[in-house]
Amino acid sequence: MALSWNEIKERAVQFSKEWENDFNERAEAKSFMDAFFHVFGINRRRVATFELNVKDESGKQGFIDLLWKGKILIEFKSKGKDLNKAHEQAKGYFPGLKDNELPRYILVSDFTNFRLYDLESLQPTSSDERVVEFKLSDLTNNVQHFAFIAGYEQKIYEEQDPVNIKAAELMGKLHDRLKDIGYTEHPLEVYLVRVLFCLFAEDTMIFEKQAFQDYIEQRTNEDGSDLAAKLHEIFQVLNTPKEKRFKNIDEQLNKFPYVNGKLFEEVLPIASFDSKMRYALLECCHLDWSLISPAIFGSMFQAVMNKEERRNLGAHYTSEKNILKLIEPLFLDELYEEFDSVKGNRNKLIDFHKKLGNLKFLDPACGCGNFLVITYRELRLLEIEVLKILSKKEMFTNIKTVVLIDVDQMYGIEIEEFPARVAEVAMWLIDHQMNQKLSKEFGMYFLRLPLQKAANIVHANALRTDWGILLRPRIIETYFYDMGKKEVSGKVEYSRDKIHLVSDYSYILGNPPFVGSRSQLDRQKEDTEIVFHGVNNIGVLDYVACWYYKAAKYIHNKKISVGFVSTNSIAQGIQISSLWKTLITQENIKIHFAHQTFKWSNEARGKAAVYCVIIGFANFEISKKRLFEYETVTSEAMQKIVTRINPFLLEGKDIFIEPQTNPIQKVPKMMKGNAAIDDGNFLFFTEEEKNGFVQKYPEQARLVRIFIGSDELINSYHRYCLWLKEATPKDIKENPEIKKRVDNVKKFRAGSKKPATRKWAEYPTLFMEDRQPETDYQMIPVVSSEFRKYIPIGFLPKEVIASYSSFILPDAGLYEFGIISSLMHNVWIKNVCGRLKGDIRYSNTLGYNNYPFPSNLNEKQTKAIETCAQRVLDVREEFQSLSILRRETKGEASQLGKNLGDISSLATLYDPLSMPPKLTKAHQELDKAVDSAYRSKPFTSEAKRMEFLFELYEKYTADLFSKEKINAIK
Repeated sequence: MALSWNEIKERAVQFSKEWENDFNERAEAKSFMDAFFHVFGINRRRVATFELNVKDESGKQGFIDLLWKGKILIEFKSKGKDLNKAHEQAKGYFPGLKDNELPRYILVSDFTNFRLYDLESLQPTSSDERVVEFKLSDLTNNVQHFAFIAGYEQKIYEEQDPVNIKAAELMGKLHDRLKDIGYTEHPLEVYLVRVLFCLFAEDTMIFEKQAFQDYIEQRTNEDGSDLAAKLHEIFQVLNTPKEKRFKNIDEQLNKFPYVNGKLFEEVLPIASFDSKMRYALLECCHLDWSLISPAIFGSMFQAVMNKEERRNLGAHYTSEKNILKLIEPLFLDELYEEFDSVKGNRNKLIDFHKKLGNLKFLDPACGCGNFLVITYRELRLLEIEVLKILSKKEMFTNIKTVVLIDVDQMYGIEIEEFPARVAEVAMWLIDHQMNQKLSKEFGMYFLRLPLQKAANIVHANALRTDWGILLRPRIIETYFYDMGKKEVSGKVEYSRDKIHLVSDYSYILGNPPFVGSRSQLDRQKEDTEIVFHGVNNIGVLDYVACWYYKAAKYIHNKKISVGFVSTNSIAQGIQISSLWKTLITQENIKIHFAHQTFKWSNEARGKAAVYCVIIGFANFEISKKRLFEYETVTSEAMQKIVTRINPFLLEGKDIFIEPQTNPIQKVPKMMKGNAAIDDGNFLFFTEEEKNGFVQKYPEQARLVRIFIGSDELINSYHRYCLWLKEATPKDIKENPEIKKRVDNVKKFRAGSKKPATRKWAEYPTLFMEDRQPETDYQMIPVVSSEFRKYIPIGFLPKEVIASYSSFILPDAGLYEFGIISSLMHNVWIKNVCGRLKGDIRYSNTLGYNNYPFPSNLNEKQTKAIETCAQRVLDVREEFQSLSILRRETKGEASQLGKNLGDISSLATLYDPLSMPPKLTKAHQELDKAVDSAYRSKPFTSEAKRMEFLFELYEKYTADLFSKEKINAIK
């Protein structure tokens, strides 16, 4: 199992320090490289050979310092020696190596400087090898370049060209001007789709070059007064076969081809243009639309229909980069592997080509069709590679007859009509782009016009539609395969062969809509009830869960693979026990590949911060599964081959963590803080407001308490609240400020729609949810940054009121603080609980109550944890102000901050960049003490920790749940 990147980086720091003064090539190289491979958890002796005897390019005998066959060749020089010569020397050994021994990487080093050459990844602007150069002291920031050593494969996905965004912005201008004059709704949507097609067509040779732009510039008035009528004429001509057009039609207009496809069939109201609108349309014409990606532009084109959405233009689509993250492991990589295995055998290659022509893809939430478009494009690119090999064996007389892949292999369901229509057009556009590429490749012009076939896109609610009703037989007409060969002018021709193909979908894919369980509309809740009919506890499910469950039902007993992009909540928290337990135990679902949480980013202004996962699954098993891990949510994916992936998207067997009301062990009970439900009347928001009250009403000063929640704890500030639990009737009646606030609370609660809240109007002096402990307590923040290695936890005195935005742990001491402050506990929370975007979201019912504390500790182990926990607190108190909080509650003045010259918040202390070394060391000692309480063998990675904790959880809960069942029966 591969080490975590945090572990690798820690080893890299130690390695750099250990070897910073060793330079002798021969004396130290072997030990140096053994230690270097150890950084990545690899025993060098198992994979690589030292001083390998080989002949160089001149035939002379030489010795390669280190060779890992097929992976990396390493050449060392003493400090200060020329690394360019070392590189030349390394490449000089290549003639003496077999093909399977040739490395992808060359590393040259003088112990201080490292230079890594990637022989298969070229620089963007040249044929030179990609080179990474750094010093030994900076190894920790460059370990990702050696991912292959650790068993990871770095996957880099390119972002989308910004030209798509510019195109959408231009269309937005035209859209706004048409809408402003009153041209709206369905006619406006269809009108813009037609204009989009014309703009694309004139730049991609569907029309003659610049035909659309020339007609507007040359045949319409500058004031735009006749532009609408002229566009109406163009649309009518595009919908009319040439033989049915008027005999006296304008020659320039008659040059436009017959399109068909029903795109121009509907008769629309004639619009109205002015000079500004004409200019906006010409501005669109001036852009080169041949560069536009139909996949990405489709969704952005939908966004221009709404000004509010357009502010975040580019954030409402799944980028091409993220689409590739899904389709490559779902089917594309496998198809290319099969292609590589059959390309040397003509008959097998022909069968493979037929297979490509019979594949079917369904996106049951297709939007503007971006997944289908990219899927189609990649299939056509693969088909071109197939045809390039077949064309070497026989000459094609008509390229049209050998193309088997067509747009009718794509199926989609979309609940909104407009994006469904855009998806159809997008499929025609990408088909034409690929036909152009094919034409260029084989020197034969290929144009599918008039349009004969279309993608099978239906406007419907996918959750209330039988996905199978979209399927229909496909007929491939080809001259290419089988029978009837005859010689014509020295070229091989084939008789016409109609292949009738009737089959189910091959793959289901897409990005279903996400709506949280609490944000669903009534219609969406009804959808959920229909899809999950007969399944219990569906009220907590996110809307996207419907697509997972419906797909699982559809593929039952079928060889269909599914891949969905979703927000990361689908693999966290309550979704595990509510959704995945049903999918795995009842529908026999197996996860085949998964991308752990990554940040969905687009090249657009105002881009959305969305945190996603990608999950591929089926109801059959495969031996090699692919897990894509991310060091951070913004880093590149690292691929790891595993045998099992569980619903938490971790390597390991399936396990389901369900919410528990009480801890599974005898530990203090954790609860949420106090909830006032007061419309803000009990709170003082400023120091001045609190001081003014205390000065004016000194007799009621005792009723003002410090008020702290997660944000206040982490950032070391506090607010104040009125705590009237111990107030006398006189306090309330004779204090006008308190009386006013209490009266406001009473009115607010009485006006609530919730019966429980209205009942509490009878107790307007109290917090509705009072869980304030009578002892000092620990506070745990609800949300903590994903970048922190540890969750910042504080000790607070009982006099401080805890807000609902925090968890509190009364009756807990240094031992409990040590456990929940440890890396072990943080890893559990990060993987078991939900996330808020990328941040860790703590849960008492899912996380703390299910956490397997170490058991059967002896006094020495407990004391070690307590001692280390106290050390963490002592170091923190040197830097931050929680001690001030303690003293203020007792009426004491503190000079601690002034004496230190700096008061650091927990946010600063636990920031990876500013965390004091002293505090880091204290936490590391605490981690060692906690780890030792579990077992003597150290944990080498986060995955190992989770594997251990899952096993421990199963052990603890096996007896617990069986006892609960027995009690329930009794």
